Amino acid sequence: MNEIMVWLWLGVVALAVVVEMSTLALVSVWCAAGALVCVFAAWFGASLQAQLLLFVGVSIIAAAVVRPLAKKYADPHRVPTNADRLLGMAGQVTETINNAHSTGAVYIDGKTWTARSADGEIIARGESVEIERMEGVKLIVRAKAVVPAA
Repeated sequence: MNEIMVWLWLGVVALAVVVEMSTLALVSVWCAAGALVCVFAAWFGASLQAQLLLFVGVSIIAAAVVRPLAKKYADPHRVPTNADRLLGMAGQVTETINNAHSTGAVYIDGKTWTARSADGEIIARGESVEIERMEGVKLIVRAKAVVPAA
Protein backbone atom coordinates (compact mmCIF):
# COMPACT_ATOMS: atom_id res chain seq x y z
CA MET A 1 0.00 0.00 0.00
CA ASN A 2 2.78 2.48 0.89
CA GLU A 3 4.57 1.86 -2.41
CA ILE A 4 1.36 2.73 -4.26
CA MET A 5 1.00 5.90 -2.17
CA VAL A 6 4.59 6.93 -2.95
CA TRP A 7 3.78 6.74 -6.67
CA LEU A 8 0.44 8.48 -6.17
CA TRP A 9 2.09 11.37 -4.30
CA LEU A 10 4.81 11.59 -6.98
CA GLY A 11 2.00 11.90 -9.53
CA VAL A 12 0.44 14.72 -7.50
CA VAL A 13 3.83 16.48 -7.37
CA ALA A 14 4.23 16.16 -11.15
CA LEU A 15 0.68 17.36 -11.84
CA ALA A 16 1.05 20.36 -9.52
CA VAL A 17 4.36 21.31 -11.13
CA VAL A 18 2.88 21.05 -14.64
CA VAL A 19 -0.12 23.19 -13.64
CA GLU A 20 2.17 25.77 -12.03
CA MET A 21 4.45 25.90 -15.07
CA SER A 22 1.48 26.48 -17.36
CA THR A 23 -0.04 29.25 -15.23
CA LEU A 24 2.88 30.85 -13.34
CA ALA A 25 0.30 32.22 -10.91
CA LEU A 26 1.69 30.74 -7.68
CA VAL A 27 -1.36 28.51 -7.31
CA SER A 28 -0.35 24.87 -7.27
CA VAL A 29 3.31 25.00 -6.25
CA TRP A 30 2.14 24.81 -2.62
CA CYS A 31 0.38 21.52 -3.33
CA ALA A 32 3.60 20.24 -4.91
CA ALA A 33 5.43 21.02 -1.66
CA GLY A 34 2.76 19.23 0.39
CA ALA A 35 2.77 16.21 -1.92
CA LEU A 36 6.57 16.02 -1.83
CA VAL A 37 6.47 15.79 1.97
CA CYS A 38 3.87 13.04 1.61
CA VAL A 39 6.17 11.07 -0.72
CA PHE A 40 8.62 10.74 2.17
CA ALA A 41 5.84 10.13 4.70
CA ALA A 42 4.49 7.26 2.57
CA TRP A 43 8.00 5.91 2.03
CA PHE A 44 8.56 5.75 5.78
CA GLY A 45 5.20 4.07 6.39
CA ALA A 46 2.92 6.86 7.63
CA SER A 47 -0.81 6.11 7.61
CA LEU A 48 -3.09 7.50 4.90
CA GLN A 49 -4.70 9.87 7.42
CA ALA A 50 -1.28 11.20 8.46
CA GLN A 51 -0.32 11.68 4.81
CA LEU A 52 -3.51 13.61 4.07
CA LEU A 53 -3.02 15.81 7.16
CA LEU A 54 0.58 16.45 6.14
CA PHE A 55 -0.49 17.32 2.60
CA VAL A 56 -3.10 19.83 3.71
CA GLY A 57 -0.97 21.26 6.52
CA VAL A 58 2.24 21.68 4.54
CA SER A 59 0.36 23.14 1.54
CA ILE A 60 -1.40 25.74 3.71
CA ILE A 61 1.74 26.64 5.66
CA ALA A 62 3.81 26.92 2.47
CA ALA A 63 1.21 29.18 0.88
CA ALA A 64 0.82 31.35 3.98
CA VAL A 65 4.54 31.82 4.58
CA VAL A 66 6.16 31.81 1.17
CA ARG A 67 3.48 33.30 -1.13
CA PRO A 68 3.65 36.87 0.23
CA LEU A 69 7.43 36.85 -0.12
CA ALA A 70 7.30 35.40 -3.61
CA LYS A 71 4.73 37.98 -4.74
CA LYS A 72 6.81 40.80 -3.26
CA TYR A 73 10.01 39.79 -5.05
CA ALA A 74 8.37 38.67 -8.28
CA ASP A 75 6.96 42.15 -8.94
CA PRO A 76 8.52 44.61 -6.47
CA HIS A 77 7.05 47.69 -8.14
CA ARG A 78 4.53 48.49 -10.79
CA VAL A 79 5.70 50.62 -13.69
CA PRO A 80 3.06 53.13 -14.81
CA THR A 81 1.95 52.91 -18.43
CA ASN A 82 0.60 55.55 -20.78
CA ALA A 83 -2.90 54.45 -19.84
CA ASP A 84 -2.28 55.16 -16.16
CA ARG A 85 -1.02 58.62 -16.98
CA LEU A 86 -3.84 59.52 -19.39
CA LEU A 87 -6.82 58.40 -17.33
CA GLY A 88 -8.90 61.39 -16.25
CA MET A 89 -7.02 63.82 -18.50
CA ALA A 90 -8.71 66.07 -21.04
CA GLY A 91 -8.09 65.73 -24.76
CA GLN A 92 -9.18 67.37 -28.00
CA VAL A 93 -11.11 65.44 -30.67
CA THR A 94 -9.19 65.59 -33.97
CA GLU A 95 -11.46 63.22 -35.91
CA THR A 96 -15.19 62.93 -35.17
CA ILE A 97 -15.80 59.98 -32.86
CA ASN A 98 -18.51 57.69 -34.20
CA ASN A 99 -18.56 54.16 -32.78
CA ALA A 100 -20.97 52.94 -35.49
CA HIS A 101 -18.42 53.80 -38.19
CA SER A 102 -15.34 52.90 -36.08
CA THR A 103 -13.90 56.37 -36.48
CA GLY A 104 -12.44 58.85 -34.08
CA ALA A 105 -9.18 60.26 -32.79
CA VAL A 106 -8.14 62.36 -29.83
CA TYR A 107 -5.03 64.49 -29.34
CA ILE A 108 -3.70 64.33 -25.81
CA ASP A 109 -0.31 64.82 -24.21
CA GLY A 110 1.44 65.39 -27.53
CA LYS A 111 0.07 62.27 -29.25
CA THR A 112 -2.93 61.34 -31.35
CA TRP A 113 -4.83 58.27 -30.16
CA THR A 114 -7.64 56.26 -31.72
CA ALA A 115 -10.74 56.92 -29.65
CA ARG A 116 -14.25 55.61 -29.08
CA SER A 117 -17.15 57.09 -27.15
CA ALA A 118 -17.90 55.53 -23.75
CA ASP A 119 -21.65 55.99 -24.11
CA GLY A 120 -21.92 55.61 -27.91
CA GLU A 121 -22.70 59.26 -28.63
CA ILE A 122 -21.10 60.98 -31.61
CA ILE A 123 -18.52 63.53 -30.49
CA ALA A 124 -17.66 66.19 -33.06
CA ARG A 125 -14.18 67.28 -34.08
CA GLY A 126 -12.89 70.10 -31.89
CA GLU A 127 -14.80 69.09 -28.74
CA SER A 128 -13.06 68.42 -25.46
CA VAL A 129 -13.26 64.94 -23.96
CA GLU A 130 -12.18 63.22 -20.76
CA ILE A 131 -10.33 59.89 -20.91
CA GLU A 132 -12.25 57.20 -18.99
CA ARG A 133 -10.29 54.07 -19.78
CA MET A 134 -8.13 52.35 -22.35
CA GLU A 135 -9.00 49.19 -24.29
CA GLY A 136 -5.99 47.91 -26.16
CA VAL A 137 -4.65 50.97 -27.97
CA LYS A 138 -7.99 52.81 -28.08
CA LEU A 139 -8.97 55.51 -25.62
CA ILE A 140 -12.54 55.34 -24.38
CA VAL A 141 -13.70 58.91 -23.83
CA ARG A 142 -16.69 60.93 -22.69
CA ALA A 143 -17.56 64.43 -23.89
CA LYS A 144 -16.75 67.03 -21.26
CA ALA A 145 -19.79 68.87 -19.97
CA VAL A 146 -19.91 72.46 -21.16
CA VAL A 147 -20.33 74.85 -18.22
CA PRO A 148 -22.46 77.86 -19.27
CA ALA A 149 -20.93 81.29 -18.67
CA ALA A 150 -22.43 83.15 -15.73
